[in-house]
Amino acid sequence: MKEKDSVAVSCFYYVTESGKSPVRDFIDSLDSGSQRKFFFAQNLLEEFGRKLPQPHAKYIGDDIFELRFKGQEGQIRILYFFFLHEKLIFTNGFVKKSAKTPLKERALAIERRRLFLERQK
Repeated sequence: MKEKDSVAVSCFYYVTESGKSPVRDFIDSLDSGSQRKFFFAQNLLEEFGRKLPQPHAKYIGDDIFELRFKGQEGQIRILYFFFLHEKLIFTNGFVKKSAKTPLKERALAIERRRLFLERQK
């Protein structure tokens, strides 16, 4: 990749009003091999940003994306959104058990994005 094409982004975890980080807690709950796969996928995301293609990442609508990888637990998804072009916020994570992203997980990501952006004003 040419230097001028560099799209490096920084990844951050969503933090609730009470100071908890649900995504960090979710990652910590995973098998150590699954954690390594997450950090590998995160490194790809940091390097390629919005240009990271499937199967690693996918846009799912409403400014929400999913980081995708398979772990010991099954198909794992970490939802996120971009903020100020070069930053992204991981909102929530889950083990996927159906063909589509569960509506409640998507709604949670949308709500956390809304709350995050409100706090930035």
